[in-house]
Amino acid sequence: MNTIYIRTLKRAEHTVFNVSDGQKTYYDPQFRRYVPFSSGQQVKRSLIDTLCEAIEQTPSPTTFLFDVTKQKELKEGEVYGTCDPTYADQLIGGWMKAAKGGKDRTLKRRSPLSISAMRALHPLLAGVDKENASFDRSDRPNNKVIVRDVNNNELSQEEIVSFLEGKDRSLSRKWIPDNKRATGLFVFDIAIDLRRLFTVSLNSFEPEMSEDTITKLKENGWLESETIFGPCLVAPKELREKWAKGLAKAIIHWKITSNQSRTFSLMETLAVTISDNANLIAGSIRAKLSEEDSKKADPIIDENIEGVETFVTLSAGGYVHTKSETVDALQKAEEKILNQILAFNHEKQTTVSAS
Repeated sequence: MNTIYIRTLKRAEHTVFNVSDGQKTYYDPQFRRYVPFSSGQQVKRSLIDTLCEAIEQTPSPTTFLFDVTKQKELKEGEVYGTCDPTYADQLIGGWMKAAKGGKDRTLKRRSPLSISAMRALHPLLAGVDKENASFDRSDRPNNKVIVRDVNNNELSQEEIVSFLEGKDRSLSRKWIPDNKRATGLFVFDIAIDLRRLFTVSLNSFEPEMSEDTITKLKENGWLESETIFGPCLVAPKELREKWAKGLAKAIIHWKITSNQSRTFSLMETLAVTISDNANLIAGSIRAKLSEEDSKKADPIIDENIEGVETFVTLSAGGYVHTKSETVDALQKAEEKILNQILAFNHEKQTTVSAS
C-alpha cells in the first residue's frame, strides 16, 4: 500500500468558512443551485496549522521580496518559502522557489498530501441562506461621529444637526444586508502518498533543495536511500514518529483557522472512512436521490464495504441512518492513520537502496 485515502464527513451550521461575496459558492448545473465550499488550499492551510500546534513547532518563515521602481514606487516581487524540510509545514506542505532573473535553480517540492475542496456531500444536502445584520452602537453615548462634505471637510456638530433635520437617520448604526451563511453536510478527501511523505529527492536535474540544505540534513541524521523516484534523503525515525502522530491528529481534528472564516460553527465530524482504494472510498460516504422525490437526496454512510474502515461519531445519528456510532470513533480513526503511516517502510522502499 503506497497511498492512504481518507474521506471525512462534516456538518456545518449557519456559518461562513470562505469569504467571497459573503460566502464562496459554485453553481451546480444539474440541480441548478449555488453550493457553498471551502477550497482545498484553505483546508490544507488549516490542517498544517493544526500539525504545527500538535508537534509544538513554529511554522517556517516566509520571505517577501519587493522592488523599487524608477518612479520610486514599491512593487511586489516574489514570495519564498524556506525550502527546508526540517520544518514540518514545508515537508508536508511542499514548496516552490523560482528566483527572478533565472540565475538560481528553481526549487520545487510537491506536497505528499493531495487535498480536495470541502464541498457539499450532495448539492441538495447543503446550501446558503441570507440574513441582514446590523452594527449597532446607538446605546453608547461616547461614540465619535465624523461627517464630511463633498470637499472632504469635516462638518461641525451644529452643521450635522442642521443637515439631519427632516431625516430619520441614525449615525451610530450600520445596516449590513444580504449576508450569506452556509449550512449542510460537507465532505472532503485526502490522499497521502507514503512514498514521498518523509523523503526529499536528491535529483539534481529537478532539485528540491539547495546543496547547503542537503548537507545540513545529512548532519542532522537524515538517511540516504532510494525510492522509485530516485535517490533521496529520509527523515530520521524519531522525527517520523513525532510528525506522523501530529499529522494523524491534524487530519482528524483540524479546524478552519484562516482569516477567511467567521460566524462560529463546531463543524463537527460525523464520519471518517479510510482505505487504500480510491474507488471504494468514494462510495463509503455518499448520497442517493430519493425514489419518491427527485428533489431530495439521502445521505449514506456505508459501514460494511470490504476494504474500507469506517468510523462514525455519536453526532452522525442526528443526520444519517447509522448503526455503529461510538464515542471514541475519531480517536480510533486517528490511531488507524498513524499505524498505517508508521507501518510503511520509509527507509527501504525499493530492493536496492543507497549505502
